[in-house]
Amino acid sequence: MDTDERQTSGERMPQAEASTMRAVVQHRYGPPDVLGLADVALPAPGPRDVLVRVEAASVHPGDYFVVTGTPYIVRLAFGLRRPRHGIPGRDLAGVVVAAGADVADVRVGERVFGWSAEGALAEFARVPARTLAPTPDDLTAEQAAAVPTSAVTALQALRDVGRVRAGQRVLITGASGGVGTFAVQIAKALGAEVTAVCSARNADLVRSLGADHVVDYATTDFTRTGERYDVILDTVEATSLTAVRRALAPAGTLVPISGRGGRWIGPLGRVVRTRLLSAFTRQRLRPFTSVGRRADLLALAELLGTGQISPVIDRSFALADAADALRFVGAGHTQGKVVITL
Repeated sequence: MDTDERQTSGERMPQAEASTMRAVVQHRYGPPDVLGLADVALPAPGPRDVLVRVEAASVHPGDYFVVTGTPYIVRLAFGLRRPRHGIPGRDLAGVVVAAGADVADVRVGERVFGWSAEGALAEFARVPARTLAPTPDDLTAEQAAAVPTSAVTALQALRDVGRVRAGQRVLITGASGGVGTFAVQIAKALGAEVTAVCSARNADLVRSLGADHVVDYATTDFTRTGERYDVILDTVEATSLTAVRRALAPAGTLVPISGRGGRWIGPLGRVVRTRLLSAFTRQRLRPFTSVGRRADLLALAELLGTGQISPVIDRSFALADAADALRFVGAGHTQGKVVITL
């Protein structure tokens, strides 16, 4: 197949003479204004990597923390004085244009979605093949890019940590956010009765995702209604652990997955307090950090393909407007996901 045929079939390859690409770059920590657009070297895939032509990427609060370098604990993982990888972003969707010699599960020309450890806000990304899955046929690149981190977090929190079963009562705080919108749908797919906590303006959204009950946090304190839940997925840390436990069944499970905390250790303080408290109660208090697994991407692809879950996209930005996208995410009031299109 010659180059023209590949381009016609949608498998556009990087031109042989191309050695650079456009990318969002970051040379220091700071507010989103530190981000810029520049030409950088085109990465070459290693033996177990593929090169993906990025069609869309999504950003979430974790990306905002990495860009700003706060809480400072994130710098232990991403670089003490400056970001180790100069291109921000993690979640992406696109087309495989080259593959390493040892790659067997991903094909050149295949539409994929998943994670890049070296930055997703660029025209191309080098990605380990084991962190990608085929994009379901009915999904656009923008929808697929919205899935990886947030949906995997929701899936692992409910299925693996919360052990949600059919007939259980599940409450989800921050139900209209990136993780929350997926969590409502996944909990319903697992057969739960779902109560969503969000603002009044997002009530119709979460109901459309399958929520059986909606609590407006501005007018109702869910911890004082007398209702008890088998599993609570707390995505916002707006309520103290003591208060949240009032709404938890005696042998229920609380899964806190977020919280900004202070400038130094961020949500780690809440994680430590939760683990210490769990030793003195029948209630299961289980903070966790999601792990990127291809098996979970494949499980989500099946749920997406059957229509049991669908990404909610708040708004899209161009690559050149990545700073605006991160600033919007950092404000903390997104409805679903924020996507950057290329």
